[in-house]
Amino acid sequence: MYVALLALHLLISILLIAAVLIQSGKGSSLANIFGGGGMETVFGAETPTILNKITAVLAIIFMATCILLATVPGKLTRRSLLQQEATRSAPVKQPVPSVPPAPASSTP
Repeated sequence: MYVALLALHLLISILLIAAVLIQSGKGSSLANIFGGGGMETVFGAETPTILNKITAVLAIIFMATCILLATVPGKLTRRSLLQQEATRSAPVKQPVPSVPPAPASSTP
């Protein structure tokens, strides 16, 4: 499950990058530098709303997979490093052998 979730996360991140790069920035064209920014809205150069919705949905899915990947333990994260160090460096207590009772000496 962890590997499938990681593969989905990578796919969503690539799609999110593509969706952001496809969108044109607001007010970043050459016409806006010289004061002709009103012409873009007349010719419909705004980013389509469907692209904005796709980006928003991909961002929400991306954040959800981030949270799931952080909470679902993977194969490599079964124990924390602190737990591993604590078990490795803990002194092993040797059991102290008990002294057997001295045999009762019988004198004839």
